Amino acid sequence: MGTRPNFLFIFLDDMGWKDLACTGSTFYETPNIDRLSRQGMTFANAYASCPVCSPSRASYLTGKYPARLGVTDWIDMSGQSHPLRGKLIDAPYIKHLPEGEYTIAQALKDEGYATWHVGKWHLGGREYYPEHFGFEKNIGGCSWGHPAQGYFSPYGIETLEEGPEGEYLTDRLTDEAIGLLKARKEEGDTRPFYMSMCHYAVHTPIQVKEEDRLRFEKKARELGLDKETALVEGEEFHTEDKTGKHVMRRVIQSDPSYAGMIWNLDQNVGRLLTALEECGEAENTVVVFTSDNGGLATAEGSPTCNLPASEGKGWVYEGGTRVPLIVRYPNVIKEGTRCDIPVTTPDFYPTFLELAGIEKKEGAAPDGRSMVPLFEGRRMPERPVFWHYPHYGNQGGTPAACVVLGNYKYIEFFEDGREELYDLAVDFRETNNLAEELPETARKLKLLLHGWQQEQCAVFPAKNENIM
Repeated sequence: MGTRPNFLFIFLDDMGWKDLACTGSTFYETPNIDRLSRQGMTFANAYASCPVCSPSRASYLTGKYPARLGVTDWIDMSGQSHPLRGKLIDAPYIKHLPEGEYTIAQALKDEGYATWHVGKWHLGGREYYPEHFGFEKNIGGCSWGHPAQGYFSPYGIETLEEGPEGEYLTDRLTDEAIGLLKARKEEGDTRPFYMSMCHYAVHTPIQVKEEDRLRFEKKARELGLDKETALVEGEEFHTEDKTGKHVMRRVIQSDPSYAGMIWNLDQNVGRLLTALEECGEAENTVVVFTSDNGGLATAEGSPTCNLPASEGKGWVYEGGTRVPLIVRYPNVIKEGTRCDIPVTTPDFYPTFLELAGIEKKEGAAPDGRSMVPLFEGRRMPERPVFWHYPHYGNQGGTPAACVVLGNYKYIEFFEDGREELYDLAVDFRETNNLAEELPETARKLKLLLHGWQQEQCAVFPAKNENIM
């Protein structure tokens, strides 16, 4: 067996598919990530397994769809936001990574890998922290889903030693990751490593260094962008808990503070990749860059825009599930390549095992499919990609499930049984519902979705008897 590769898994929070210059942004600037794209493979049809964060995080660790795990919504430790109620009552869900899950970290650790988690975790309380699921080190991972005290120190994160006042969290987490690489080299540790680099960025609160904000305020002025032209008021989000809340949709990328956060993130990605080179590990490291769900575009300030993909985080439309994905692995992946085959979050687990030459244990990662053939330029058989989101999204989405197979996407909404069918090849924005025009296609995909839900033991929302 040859030398086993290292893995650097860079997992962003709420980064939209179009939030990089190399994926189409004309406002954000990402020179280091763009260079990573030129050096590896960029996926044009990459999907997160859920339109919100915790389920996708559980999914990459286990190779399972959120519905199978029972972790189907972001983990609300306080219980103050769940269940939401509209015509339905949110389905119950598990608020931690289930005990006994044989994670990718544990699988690699058992085969001699050093395993490190840096940054956001958001998969339960202390008894469910990374160190209980195969990670030797946990720096910054806790029950929080965002920096509750902000991006500037003091952070209040129990697993991260406080830095000097005013230190910026994305900088600090990158420092910690670089420190792990350098310590490994200095100590002569010859084990391959798996680093889960999970930045809290670019989740709210949208906080940025002043110099980075000023950089993009100047750019916005030069381009004639302002709040009035960037935001439009959408339909109300009617639920018992949020009656009358208006959903604001950003229709162009224009927020200087959000752009500044992305700029800072890009600089830190560049610093980490440089450290990898200085440690002599760049050629033997699989670098993955992706996000846990689509960009936040319909609520909480609507910091980004995913158009022409519809909506964003919290919705099952393309803006909520489509994410950036770049993979670099020298000598295996040809530089500057693009892949159009749909891939999804559970696929990372079997991919990493195959690249490491590790046989998958029986029952592990049942929903994922290795991407290695795609890295090598081969085609793969067509397969469906599924979502089951039985919740009201904080951003305006309603309970629904969907499936993508080939060019077609079928959505079933749980409130009223509404069906929508789109041909994504010609209608990426999901504006022309073909369900009535193509009833046989809709029926075929509906049966496929229902069969999958049954196999996954999916849980559904209940009818709200208080609403007629």
